[in-house]
Amino acid sequence: MNFLNEIALRFPDAVSFAPGRPYEGFFDTGLVHDYLRRFERYLREEKGFDEAQVRRTLLQYGRTKGIVHELIARHLELDEGVTADPESIVVTVGCQEAMFLTLRALRADERDVLLAVSPAYVGITGAARLVDMPVLEVPAGPRGVDLEALARVARTAREQGLRPRACYLVPDFSNPLGTSLDLATRRELLKVAEREDLLLLEDNPYGYFSADGERLPTLKSLDTGRRVVYLGSFAKTGLPGARIGYVVADQPVADREGRVGLLADQLSKIKSMLTVNTSPLAQAVIGGKLLAHGCDLRSANERETEVYAGNLRRLLEGLARHFPPGCGSGVTWNVPRGGFFLVVNVPFAADEALLEVSARDHGVLWTPMRFFGRGDGADRQIRLSYSLVTPAQIDVGLERFAALVARRVGEGVACAAP
Repeated sequence: MNFLNEIALRFPDAVSFAPGRPYEGFFDTGLVHDYLRRFERYLREEKGFDEAQVRRTLLQYGRTKGIVHELIARHLELDEGVTADPESIVVTVGCQEAMFLTLRALRADERDVLLAVSPAYVGITGAARLVDMPVLEVPAGPRGVDLEALARVARTAREQGLRPRACYLVPDFSNPLGTSLDLATRRELLKVAEREDLLLLEDNPYGYFSADGERLPTLKSLDTGRRVVYLGSFAKTGLPGARIGYVVADQPVADREGRVGLLADQLSKIKSMLTVNTSPLAQAVIGGKLLAHGCDLRSANERETEVYAGNLRRLLEGLARHFPPGCGSGVTWNVPRGGFFLVVNVPFAADEALLEVSARDHGVLWTPMRFFGRGDGADRQIRLSYSLVTPAQIDVGLERFAALVARRVGEGVACAAP
């Protein structure tokens, strides 16, 4: 991330397909004040707070688990069909803290390991490093997760004296691949998790942004055995600057004294020693947005969904125009159903050195897939993000990218089979 930020700062005029940030065209600072006032009204009218309690709730140190947990529970039931006890929800400083807290709670000693569908979001591997928890890669395969490989990796780890605690994945429009699990795969994955005694860490930042209108149930909504820890975020559906995430951890666990409680309670204890609590003012803004839209964030994000769907179509059409089948470029790509990302295969090494050339000589930025894992072909793949660019920038950026490809192929680099 530091490298990408540095490149972007050094070449500010480059068209950037690198950041996975949400669209900024609908940002409105005035709404922040509206949302805050709406949440204040909720505290007075629905919670029955007097003025001193309202001020204390917003301006004082707050409840470690958060103050918008009940609204998040409403939102999950309405939008995802997930019935969650508000006490099983911990509101976090972005989803990144939710990942850290969960892994910290799961790691008891050096035998504990995390499985992650690879290529994986760098945030989860970074959080695992912080808690000294090795990550074992599970190939995504054509279905988004190779279920046979998942079972094999878990069993091999146990044979080596390790304890696989959980498997992390993004079932909907994953970062970086943009792929989604079909319904049959989701159901079978839950069965594998049960057989292999694994938790599933379901991260769902992009699930609302379907380009074809098809909605698939989350793993959490299908989960009847409390195998799924749900990692949520309002960075893409709310306001990224608020830095509000959450985790639904309703698994029963026993503490050292043998008392049974929720995994969320353990996460809260860890959080109390890390960030103490999540900013009540930031929570209030997100809570106000939830209230303003009846806790229905799918409807609240209809404009953004249309932007992302239009950008995906524009990007796919542009790739097909610049690299038609049989042209000899060796460039191919996948076709996601939505989200923020797609992956392009190129017939040459796509590393940091080439990114530097791309930015300096061609004015276009992208992300090397080798940042997300070392799987087969990663060294010759790039991630293109289309969430923050305009249609005009997509056109210009693809022209510049095509020039980069032409230069590399023209220099004698062997093309991959189309």
